[in-house]
Amino acid sequence: MMQGALVRTCVVVAAAILNHPLLFPKNNSSILEQDAELLARMREHEELLRAQQLLLEVEVEAAPEDQSEETSYSWYIWSALSLVAFLTIELCRQEYVDPHARDLEDEDILPADSKCSNSLFPDKGLLGNFYERCVRTSAHENWRVQEFVEGFSDDLLEAWRSVCDREADMEVEEPMGVGSMYEGWRASKPLMCDLLVPFAPPEPYRFTFQLWCTGNGDVPPDMQGCGRIQVVQAGEDGGGCLCGKADLGDDLLCLLHGRNEKPVVSKAAGDLLCSKNTSYLAKDKVMKWFQVAVTKAWGRISHKYDFELMFRSLDFPGALKVRWPSGRTIVLNIIPVVQLEDTDAYLVSHFPSEDHSSSDMYWPISFAIYEKNLLKYLVKRLPVDSCHLQCLQIVCFLLKKQTGLTGGSALTNYHLKTALLHLLLNRRVTDWGGAKLGARVRDLLGFLESSLQEKRLCHALLGNPRLPQDFSFPVIFRTVEPINLLRPLVLQRQRYASTVEHFREMLRNAPVLIQEYTPQFSIPHLQQTPSPSNQA
Repeated sequence: MMQGALVRTCVVVAAAILNHPLLFPKNNSSILEQDAELLARMREHEELLRAQQLLLEVEVEAAPEDQSEETSYSWYIWSALSLVAFLTIELCRQEYVDPHARDLEDEDILPADSKCSNSLFPDKGLLGNFYERCVRTSAHENWRVQEFVEGFSDDLLEAWRSVCDREADMEVEEPMGVGSMYEGWRASKPLMCDLLVPFAPPEPYRFTFQLWCTGNGDVPPDMQGCGRIQVVQAGEDGGGCLCGKADLGDDLLCLLHGRNEKPVVSKAAGDLLCSKNTSYLAKDKVMKWFQVAVTKAWGRISHKYDFELMFRSLDFPGALKVRWPSGRTIVLNIIPVVQLEDTDAYLVSHFPSEDHSSSDMYWPISFAIYEKNLLKYLVKRLPVDSCHLQCLQIVCFLLKKQTGLTGGSALTNYHLKTALLHLLLNRRVTDWGGAKLGARVRDLLGFLESSLQEKRLCHALLGNPRLPQDFSFPVIFRTVEPINLLRPLVLQRQRYASTVEHFREMLRNAPVLIQEYTPQFSIPHLQQTPSPSNQA
């Protein structure tokens, strides 16, 4: 009897696993269809299990006393196997969930305990008025700032080239504007411009790359999204002489070098800003070289300008501030970068919003050019009066005001932009009309809140299956494992807890802040009408 019960148990468990809809989902079915199918199959499995339970109970009652103990063991085994089966299904379901996917319907979907309720912005006109008076920036002013920055940076880099040794020094290329100023969502002052300045080694040297996702550089797990830059001497084969890389043995002799002569590669490591005793480019040396070069270049052209140029941080030599006698200022982040082969991805010495990294040989990769191009790609498909940039500007404004009240946190504008890109890729284009500004602001805040609760915010481009196929992005980065931007934060419990509290405090203060910064609407029926006596 026990053998028969075990057989029936195994059949039921196998059927439950193999027929579970989460293990074999329909790619072309909608979310509602999958939910309905899931409920129907769960009901079938429940009825089947009840029938088996009744059958076992009947067998237990009809069994002799000497077999009752054996039957009870079969019941325990059946229960244990069922529990293991459904736990396995649940684990498979968790692994199957797409980390980029957030199903967003017409109504706002927020966590159950979310503070981003409809009462956050009770008046649609109030939020629009707040944006117009406090957040909106002048397009003409932005254009003037960009024009000045481009002219000044070109002049500075031209002076740079005149003071450097063209045969032995790194060669700088034309700067590229990225970030909020060049993407149209600058939200606050002082005015800030981020410029990427690519540089390359002089001949006959070149850069090779070892990325975290290629498996050829032994990049540590905590350096996801980073890579090493190796300085090598270029040869006809593109990699220098082979005798420096392989053991030729005693019987073979290199025709370019003698038996006791080795190709010289230490010069590249010593002279081209590499880490000590390695051929890998060092961020600290690059930034010191960068600071000295900027100082020399400014010394050559400072007499032409009536403003003061100063370094805002010694750790980040490209962090500059321009100040006029009138007190007006512009902040510049001129960041030395290395172009990743023939892509628009760049390995950067630092991000303006990050803390100083202690790892000298591992360079983070910036996809800022692709992010700017993605926004341009999406704008062509969004409504003419799309509110996506207004939405981002409002949340950035609220974050900055909260930072002024309670100090800084690990949450940056880049996290906010990443959340917006996820929403743009997940929502219908018709959901971004100007009349839905309040709903989309709540969506963005709710997405950030749930991301902090889940301790996971994936990079918007890397490994994201929702990225449009006709959008130009390297295949190697489309198929890579997603990178959690909150991972460094989660590893520091105290910092994570303070960031969550900072965000929740921002949500609590948002309605009051908007009310204080926005003049009250005039209400006609409450206005006093002057009496005839007063008119007289």
